[in-house]
Amino acid sequence: MSKYVVDTFAWIEYFLSSAKGLKVKEIIEDSNYEIFISPLTISEVMSLSKREKKDYENVYAVMLSLSRVFPTDELFFKEVGLLHAEIKQNIKDFGMVDVVVLLTARRLNAKVLTGDPHFKGFKEAVMI
Repeated sequence: MSKYVVDTFAWIEYFLSSAKGLKVKEIIEDSNYEIFISPLTISEVMSLSKREKKDYENVYAVMLSLSRVFPTDELFFKEVGLLHAEIKQNIKDFGMVDVVVLLTARRLNAKVLTGDPHFKGFKEAVMI
């Protein structure tokens, strides 16, 4: 079974029901795929939902109903920091949350479902 880690960009498009969001919907609502989410992605989507005056409780419930939260610990975040330093040598504005998503995918042997241009060139990325 294929696995995907859905990043903030993809979730936002999903909730907007945009053309890209419809591509995301095809994957995350398909029971043939295992869908995962980073705890930090939840935080980013909640922040944006509240700022945009959306029903963030519903957004949260939908995210949890369609995905599994990847558990993390201090060793995971140590590795995030080291990978972030490595990536930033080549991509100066690559964010820490993006590294969390990328490392989550690597740990799960999964793909990152995203439209974020920062992920172009990463073998784990499936661009929407």
